[in-house]
Amino acid sequence: QVHLVESGGGSVQAGGSLRLSCAASGDIQRSFLMAWFRQAPGQEREAVAVFYIASERTDLAGSVKGRFAISRDSDKNVLYLQMNSLKPEDSAMYYCATKPWYRGSWFTPSDYSFWGQGTQVTVAS
Repeated sequence: QVHLVESGGGSVQAGGSLRLSCAASGDIQRSFLMAWFRQAPGQEREAVAVFYIASERTDLAGSVKGRFAISRDSDKNVLYLQMNSLKPEDSAMYYCATKPWYRGSWFTPSDYSFWGQGTQVTVAS
């Protein structure tokens, strides 16, 4: 089993920054990837960023490239999402998720086995 706990959300003004954390525990293999998703009210859950544990390769959704960065502290088993130049449209519940990299695509929520409870990000204009 895998347990994921997000933290670091909050309310900021447009242009501000936040860093989200996802503390992971349990049976996370090197063959796994870890990702951040977000979901605004009335909208579908969308992929934001991914970190492949074995290769440390990362990828970002087009809407956040140049503003967000994903990283992981392997010693602490914590995934981070550094969010800069935040916009009101970035407001959403942000979730951490993980799965084996070979199971489906990284940007499809239904392919994921494990999810955290989410942390709310609100960006005021």
